[in-house]
Amino acid sequence: MSAKTPNWYPEFLVKEKKINGGIQKVYNFPNGYGASVIQHADSYGIERGLWELAVLFMGDICYSSPITDDVIGHLNQRQVKNLLQQIKRLTK
Repeated sequence: MSAKTPNWYPEFLVKEKKINGGIQKVYNFPNGYGASVIQHADSYGIERGLWELAVLFMGDICYSSPITDDVIGHLNQRQVKNLLQQIKRLTK
């Protein structure tokens, strides 16, 4: 896990917790969508210090969003920020 975790969209961050030797950040946006962003021992990309993101809808993992139908792993910080922007702009 990175020594300092990024501070993406702090106004929409609803939960940040330590999990499985790493970290999880949960975001909720006004459109009902959100994201769970993780970096821990079992996340995709941890071996390179990268992040994994799951799209949420109404607090649950969403496997049918326009962004993806699965989790997205191996993301750098810029890619996570870009995906959060896309999720924030989704319409219901």
